[in-house]
Amino acid sequence: MISASKTTEKFALTTPLYYVNDLPHIGSAYTTIAADILARFARLQGKSVMFVTGTDEHGQKIQRTAESKGRSPQAYCDEIAAGFVALWEKLDIQYDSFIRTTSVKHEAIVKDFFQRVWERGDIYKSRQQGWYCVACEEFKEERELLDGHRCPIHTNKQAEWRDEENYFFRLSRYQSQLEELYQKNPNFIQPESRRNEVLSFVSQGLQDFSISRVNLDWGFPIPVDPKQTIYVWFDALVGYLTALLNPDDEPNLENVLRQWLPINLHLIGKDILRFHAVYWPAMLMSAGLPISHKVFGHGFLTKDGQKMGKSLGNTLDPFALVERYGADAVRYYFFKEIEFGKDGDFNETRFINVLNADLANDLGNLLNRTLNMVKKYCNGNVPNCSSDDIPSSHPLKAIGSTLGEKVAYNYEALAFNQACDAILSLVRAGNKFIDEQAPWTLYKQGQQQQVEQVLYTVLESIRLAAYLLSPIIPNVSSKIYQQLGFSINFNEKSQLAATPFNIHAQWGLLSVNQQLGTPKPVFQRLELLQAI
Repeated sequence: MISASKTTEKFALTTPLYYVNDLPHIGSAYTTIAADILARFARLQGKSVMFVTGTDEHGQKIQRTAESKGRSPQAYCDEIAAGFVALWEKLDIQYDSFIRTTSVKHEAIVKDFFQRVWERGDIYKSRQQGWYCVACEEFKEERELLDGHRCPIHTNKQAEWRDEENYFFRLSRYQSQLEELYQKNPNFIQPESRRNEVLSFVSQGLQDFSISRVNLDWGFPIPVDPKQTIYVWFDALVGYLTALLNPDDEPNLENVLRQWLPINLHLIGKDILRFHAVYWPAMLMSAGLPISHKVFGHGFLTKDGQKMGKSLGNTLDPFALVERYGADAVRYYFFKEIEFGKDGDFNETRFINVLNADLANDLGNLLNRTLNMVKKYCNGNVPNCSSDDIPSSHPLKAIGSTLGEKVAYNYEALAFNQACDAILSLVRAGNKFIDEQAPWTLYKQGQQQQVEQVLYTVLESIRLAAYLLSPIIPNVSSKIYQQLGFSINFNEKSQLAATPFNIHAQWGLLSVNQQLGTPKPVFQRLELLQAI
């Protein structure tokens, strides 16, 4: 949990290490934006943040995909990993560590981790028979498969029968310890629906799982048996540890332990829940490493109410979406309109309407017309009054005085849509208030003090809204803050140390006679174009 009251904590969070079978899709972007919002909010609070993302680059699926394209696996991985970096840049993702599982340092950490688990007696060799989904890189139990031995996740792919000798991890040894973890820490798996899913799976009895493959060149060899290759999930999950190394550190687990463990939060899609909520904590227990605090599995995205897929011709290209509408628009829609944790839908008409109503009309237009009146009635300066001049019963101050605490709670709970709704309630109250008070009429009547109080309270409400929205829409928030006379850019990490949360999240920060900027739109109205 992110605390609004503590400012010296460390906060480490991860996205999945994305599989590089193709360029990043909108689901990958969705998870990563969520992590970025949380990281930005933690930085606002003055926390030391480690935001990890990256790519998972080994496995049979990658080898086959590269071969089908006439490329070496490494060349193919280099190309796709660069695509993830490019998209995160377009989306203003401010990660602290980008780990690739083909890195030399990662190989050293995987071997160190393997050795710890091996010495614990939790790895052994045995025969594996069963149905294997290459797309999932996972053996499937018979009860999970659809008709025709099709994968329940990749429903158009038939699992392959495998019969081979592999090395196994003794997951069954950790059944009771995992059940104790879930009982003592009910928040370890969120939301509640995901927790229930894991509890049901574990209650049926845990089976040891294979951590190696034969006849596979693309991956790290097993240290005790180089003829076998470490299975992609045992390799990939350890990437969260490699990512915590400082650039000059020797790659060993002692250096990993030095600063960031335990990881506070793993953000994942619900399709990889079992690996993170069952396999990963058991692996950490075996290696004698601290267990992560929380795993949050969010839902899937659909388009126009349908599951997205190339065969359906309805995929949503995140590069095209952000190129057409901008990063802030994409970030705002997905986290204002979708309850994080549940499945959500993208509809372009809805997308346009929401962005225009909330950011162009309610927020942007309120700022623009208020600044124009300040320029006309107050010589372009913050009106000559302060928060102390405004009674606590004032409709805007009454909302604003508790808003920071409320929004902090929403961010902590990953209730991004509720945070947006709470902030927009202040903005809409500002629009209603300025219409009702009609400062243009008060000015004509010579009531200058009342004019200044009206404009001050509206400007301060806009400032507070922009600050609290900055983890979601950093560019719009920066433009608003700069028009209000601040030099803060919310995309500059170094500037956030000078913006303490306990000051900027309070209502009443604007200073008397502070010089305001030139009124100009902070968010351009969007037009409906051809389908993405």
